[in-house]
Amino acid sequence: MSLALLFPGQGVQHPDMLRWLDDHPLAQPTLALMASHIGADWRARVGEPEWATRNSVAQCLLTGVALATWQTLAPHLPEPAAVAGYSVGELAACSAAAVFDAEDALDLAAHRAQAMDDSAAGSDTGLLSATGVAEARITEICTRLALAVAIHLGPDRWVLGGASPALATARDELIALGAESVLLRVQLASHTPLMHAAADEFARQIEPMSWRTSCALVVTNLDGSGQRRPEALKRALSLQIASPVQWHRSMETLAERLPRCVLEVGPATTLSRMWAARYPDCPTRSADEFHSADAVVDWVRRTLG
Repeated sequence: MSLALLFPGQGVQHPDMLRWLDDHPLAQPTLALMASHIGADWRARVGEPEWATRNSVAQCLLTGVALATWQTLAPHLPEPAAVAGYSVGELAACSAAAVFDAEDALDLAAHRAQAMDDSAAGSDTGLLSATGVAEARITEICTRLALAVAIHLGPDRWVLGGASPALATARDELIALGAESVLLRVQLASHTPLMHAAADEFARQIEPMSWRTSCALVVTNLDGSGQRRPEALKRALSLQIASPVQWHRSMETLAERLPRCVLEVGPATTLSRMWAARYPDCPTRSADEFHSADAVVDWVRRTLG
């Protein structure tokens, strides 16, 4: 295997992300589709936290920007052998693997966000990161405070989800224990049992859709398995809404494919930094680190040799 792609999830959007997309002709069709969902003034509003972190905005924004990025790069790079998306990033990953097109991906992002918002209506919930704490302590805190593990990033890295007051208590306790803990810019408890209604609704929406077998292995959040068939991908995409993201397993599966180059396709460098920390011998960069599509292509080509 040569090229693997990573697609980020919510919370990494920022005002200067991938500025070179704005004038790139290959990016315009997808950016226009995205704008039809969140507004043509999206670039000017990304710096407004209340707007940019809104679930209905963020999920379409991350999906659209990631796919616009890949569409500017894809004509000049080899077809990826494997792709993985973090949370809503799985929609962009599936689209990059030709399971469905960009328009469908953006529609699905909007449907997913609406289902999750409906499921969380009237509740005050969110997500909390925790780094440097053992699984036994995380289990004890979750049991006592009625929280749930939403994302498992590594042996001592977690994201917890649940009611905001309980998350605030957990944050204070974790910091007192010497852990790093931050409330994330996500306004609901994604990937926890509180999202069961959303997972069921999304499953109903996608069940009748005609999807294609993927052209690249799609490494899923649900259990880190690699999938290609539409039925398996539909199951993984719906169940992950209310199940913990097993990102540590996803990275292990990608590493087993022996990539020569890993490219993060979207804003910021969160996923590429996690990959570099775990697999320092496999080169990785984010497209957001470069000032042009040509520079990204040049790096990938030189890295692949």
